[in-house]
Amino acid sequence: MFESLSEKLSGALRSMTGRGRITEANVREAMTSVETALLEADVNRAVAREFCEQVLADALGGDVLASIKPEEQMVGIVHRRLVEVMGPKASKLALVEPAPTIVMLCGLQGAGKTTTAGKLAAWLGKRGKSVLLAACDLQRPAAVEQLRTVAEASASAAPGTRIAFHGEPEKCAEHGKAVGAAVGVAQRAVRRARDERFDVVIVDTAGRLHIDDALMAELQAVDRAIEPHEILLVVDAMTGQDAVQSASEFHARLAIDGVILTKLDSDTRGGAALSVKKITGAPIKFVGVSERWDGLDEFDPTRMAGRILGMGDVVALVERAQEQVDAAESERMAKKMAEGRLTMEDFLSQLKSLRRMGPLKQLLGMLPGVGSMMKDIDIDERQFDRIEGMIRSMTKRERETPSLIDRSRVKRIAQGSGTDAAEVGRLTKQFEMMQKMMKQMTGAGGGGLMSRMKAMGAMAGSPSGSTPSLPAGLGGPTKSRFKQRPRR
Repeated sequence: MFESLSEKLSGALRSMTGRGRITEANVREAMTSVETALLEADVNRAVAREFCEQVLADALGGDVLASIKPEEQMVGIVHRRLVEVMGPKASKLALVEPAPTIVMLCGLQGAGKTTTAGKLAAWLGKRGKSVLLAACDLQRPAAVEQLRTVAEASASAAPGTRIAFHGEPEKCAEHGKAVGAAVGVAQRAVRRARDERFDVVIVDTAGRLHIDDALMAELQAVDRAIEPHEILLVVDAMTGQDAVQSASEFHARLAIDGVILTKLDSDTRGGAALSVKKITGAPIKFVGVSERWDGLDEFDPTRMAGRILGMGDVVALVERAQEQVDAAESERMAKKMAEGRLTMEDFLSQLKSLRRMGPLKQLLGMLPGVGSMMKDIDIDERQFDRIEGMIRSMTKRERETPSLIDRSRVKRIAQGSGTDAAEVGRLTKQFEMMQKMMKQMTGAGGGGLMSRMKAMGAMAGSPSGSTPSLPAGLGGPTKSRFKQRPRR
């Protein structure tokens, strides 16, 4: 996300590299480039202009520190102002006692409300909360059944927690009584949530292709009937300023408590994220970062500003690791890496753990100094499926001692995994190289999650058969390509 904006902001700030001091002339020059970058990223024009004026005032009015280079000081100022525009503080979902907390989702049709309801349920479930999903969209065909499917999927994504569904599909046929029907379903869902002691009830409401009086009448009626603790507006980040405009109109008529930006992982511009808080006054509470059921993150303006400026988001990376990687197992693996005793079985386990955290390209983008370079990295996730297939085609002894794999074994493994002998040979060769690399990294204090991510990228393979290099933040050159080797 934000690849284009990150690159252009970095370029504008790099223009001050080598300058002996901050002057009005060079700051104004940099700010002209920054404003252009913001406008091209679809940031609201008034927000972009005010942002640049504030950065200019901060740069010229502040004390110039002799120990800090001008470009570094400018990065600090821009970061602080980005946080101010998007925050300045993270706004958390307010859970109440006694339960249940009533969360009402609203938004235009196609913004992703129903899917987001499931993602939010899974997010809450992983934090030990029981959730009831209520289908109150009685306008759209099959909307009730869609939420039922979503509830089942979100329950699978948060095993061990109680995520249930409340729907009354027969009410969809009550033409001419849609508002009253939606209100009744919402009231009965809240009543059930209280009776069955759910922690949270999420009410999925109807949307339209545009804001109209009929839509607002229904939402306002549901609002009055159930008195939600949180009204969250779901908007598609990819629609840019249209998203900001719809957020403004919803907020004016419904007094929303927060915004959920969906499809932020697909939005290379970032205009909505940078404009919505400033224009509407409603904070961003969550962002959709992938299509997976765990692809919903709490929005933190400080961390997001860091990602925009290419500083990464190590906190988010660690949080994902804590959800997916067992601490004791991770410590055991780190010890085996340091001693050079990692087996193919261990590697397969690590590969599966990292893949549960999300796409590797997205994870690499969270590392400092790597985010702005991700446009140069091509990681074929399907290659990991091929690697897994090859390892699963090995015997237990072969996984423990890859040096046993001779030509006849290579041929058998290739046939069993649907690959060719050259791919199996490259896998074993790269595994040996990975073992050496991990031993060196752990010996230098660079082990743990970062070394494993570097190794996984290397094991994706390259056309030349050599271990591909990674961005400077991971110890290699700034260009990297991880491509699947063409099959013969």
